[in-house]
Amino acid sequence: MSWTTRIDRGQCLGSGMCAALAPELYRLEGDHAEPVREEIGADERALDAADSCPASAITVRDGGRVIGPRP
Repeated sequence: MSWTTRIDRGQCLGSGMCAALAPELYRLEGDHAEPVREEIGADERALDAADSCPASAITVRDGGRVIGPRP
């Protein structure tokens, strides 16, 4: 199963919450976070990071379906 994760740099506040929760998936690059790689295996930490992002800047998709952040 392959997921994709993206961060909207226009929304990202650079809080570092995602990088703290999942450093293998996200990193801070200057004032914003970015995914270490956009294509990832199914990983609950990506959903946790999307749920915890204070700016709701992280989107996780399974194929074409948005699965994170969770409602």
